[in-house]
Amino acid sequence: MDKREQARRSSIKRTRMRRRAKQSKSSMICITLLSLAIAGVLSVQMVYLYEKNQEYRSREAELQSRLEAEQLRQDELEEREEYITTKEYIEKIAKTKLGLVYPNEIIFKEEEESP
Repeated sequence: MDKREQARRSSIKRTRMRRRAKQSKSSMICITLLSLAIAGVLSVQMVYLYEKNQEYRSREAELQSRLEAEQLRQDELEEREEYITTKEYIEKIAKTKLGLVYPNEIIFKEEEESP
């Protein structure tokens, strides 16, 4: 009975080892597949974020150029505002649009040629 008992025990040990080996292999396969899936999702997200970042950079460059253009325009408007408040501008508008002159000024006009 001793030999039978030993054979049975060794058979049980081999069966347990086979089960553990199968479980170990299936666990490794599951872990590998999960790791690959996570890596795939992360790489897709990384590509998406890279494209989004490029889009934001191009938009930032566009907005920066628009800001510079508006600052130039603001400077021009400030210069024009200063010019409009000068006496020279007021006289020019009074003469050209309103036809006003100083009391001691003489206006010379060219005669139109008739055919």
